[in-house]
Amino acid sequence: MLQQAKLPNGLTILGEHRPSAQSVAFGFFVHTGARDENHACESGVSHFLEHMVFKGTDKLPAEMVNRLFDDLGCNYNASTGEEVTTFYAAVLPEYFETVFPLQAAILYPSLREDDFTTEKQVILEEIAEYADQPVYVAYDHVMQLHFREHPLGQPILGTPQSIQSLTAEQMKTYHREHYLAGNIALVVAGNFDWDQVLELASKECGHWPAGETAHPCRCAAPAAQTVVIAKPALQQQHIMSISPAPDSCHRLRYAAEMVSIIVGDDSNSRLYWELVDPGLTDIAEISYSDYQGCGTWLTYLCCDPEAAEDNWQAVRKVLDELNTKSFTVEEMEQARNLLATRLVSRGEQPMHRMLAIGQNWHSRMEYRSLDDELEALDQVTMADLQNVIREFPLRLTSTVSVGPNTATL
Repeated sequence: MLQQAKLPNGLTILGEHRPSAQSVAFGFFVHTGARDENHACESGVSHFLEHMVFKGTDKLPAEMVNRLFDDLGCNYNASTGEEVTTFYAAVLPEYFETVFPLQAAILYPSLREDDFTTEKQVILEEIAEYADQPVYVAYDHVMQLHFREHPLGQPILGTPQSIQSLTAEQMKTYHREHYLAGNIALVVAGNFDWDQVLELASKECGHWPAGETAHPCRCAAPAAQTVVIAKPALQQQHIMSISPAPDSCHRLRYAAEMVSIIVGDDSNSRLYWELVDPGLTDIAEISYSDYQGCGTWLTYLCCDPEAAEDNWQAVRKVLDELNTKSFTVEEMEQARNLLATRLVSRGEQPMHRMLAIGQNWHSRMEYRSLDDELEALDQVTMADLQNVIREFPLRLTSTVSVGPNTATL
């Protein structure tokens, strides 16, 4: 059952209580990410700011924050995505009262110039590390190719140029404009006392600046083209393709999840049996991602460079057959059971429930219990699977190939 409140400054508080849990997890979901950045001068600032949060405040320097978290056995981290930045922690219930003020305090860091300069080098090194990993090179390029000037096409880490030119003052302005109480949701799951949560939130977060930032949601205009990035030293070819899929509020999003399992899961899918099981490729997968206003099918192939064209044609054949070879009842039920198992196994952990609740609230401004999710999954029909393919065909639209094979696919 959901417990919900809102502070006078606009901070939303959500709690899912489970007395049998042995831990409590909580997170602050800030409604800002890569798609909220100014492409010209802010690309990567959301992720950079996530790093800077852990540099602490004037009263809580970084060393003290990390030591206090570690002393209490706290499992804490943060993540930045296209649409939301999350700061979260899991701890034994008896330490919640101690950990919560620390997590709340660091969301408004000092953003000192010397810390900014030091961390900038860390970010640049991180970008360089990812640039050496072909799967990330392919992903960043295919997102930019597909979304073009749409904000979702911006790399979460930014670029070396955007990070080099970013100033501490720009980051302070970004923080001031986006880290407003009305842009943030506090989500708590597991074993906790609701009255204590409200008391701590009022005390530690009640002074946060009120307000919220507008998030214009415009549709993308995908680009149908192929780009080849030559990497002669690589031993494998990495190919990614994106095509439009249901957005985060679409009625067919559960059907889309099931289709991605049937066609492109990493085991027992059509692509798996066609390409991976016979040893033709190392990876042949399709994943579904939903965002506000749009969604994506992402097809990924990793194989021997010399066999790239043949294997990519085999992928195309499997996808083309979706129009003529309908799904079977067996495939539908296997996908449903697999997704249900994943939902339940994750739902048993307060950390995963907290993240699921927060993401769902961010995307749709609604709460869905684990039973709600399972019921929605159970209601998916064969007609839904066919409709999602008809409305959002799995096509190899925007494609990027990275590796020694420079042939156009």
